[in-house]
Amino acid sequence: MHGVLRLIVTLDGEDVVDCEPILGYLHRGMEKIVENRTIIQYLPYVTRWDYLATMFTEAITVNGPEQLGNIQVPKRASYIRVIMLELSRITSHLLWIGPFMADIGAQTPFFYIFRERELVYDLFEAATGMRMMHNYFRIGGVAADLPYGWLDKCLDFCDYFLTGIVEYQKLITRNPIFLERVEEIGVIGGEEAINWGLSGPMLRASGIKWDIQKVDHYECYNEFD
Repeated sequence: MHGVLRLIVTLDGEDVVDCEPILGYLHRGMEKIVENRTIIQYLPYVTRWDYLATMFTEAITVNGPEQLGNIQVPKRASYIRVIMLELSRITSHLLWIGPFMADIGAQTPFFYIFRERELVYDLFEAATGMRMMHNYFRIGGVAADLPYGWLDKCLDFCDYFLTGIVEYQKLITRNPIFLERVEEIGVIGGEEAINWGLSGPMLRASGIKWDIQKVDHYECYNEFD
């Protein structure tokens, strides 16, 4: 198994009776590498930290120096960043739902998610020159403005993706096999979620009202609902 987390589970049929988490399988000594690099030299490294959320790793790398130096990012650059972050979020969530559904016995969504991801990668490639490892964010803005016609293609994708969400809902949301295998399974309460350091959808699903976009106001998220 690859990735940042290995879980050794003991099963009794479909019931997990024991789980041993093992951390630390994706450490590449990044902290040591950055000691003799500039931010511009280091950005190509950080985009590989998490290949499911590449734009976010770039964002946190440039947000830190910007806040420390009180560097103002132009509005257009900030809006472009938010668009890229949200597209990255979509691709990340898609690559969660597909394998998750495959793990519990539904193969069809796994193939569908790559259809949408390829469309987002087309947008990334047109704007950054790369489909996965983008090296696009810069201190004070982005590497380059969006090319002509990019926004229209992005809006076309958004319109298309809304119909895709309906398709996923039909495939998954009321699927009796899906519901049987997830409802009331592994329920996490709010106190447990906080103690375990959960964030994002996991934390909110546990009843904790916490959205880092609204709390931290990074980029220009505070201007959006």
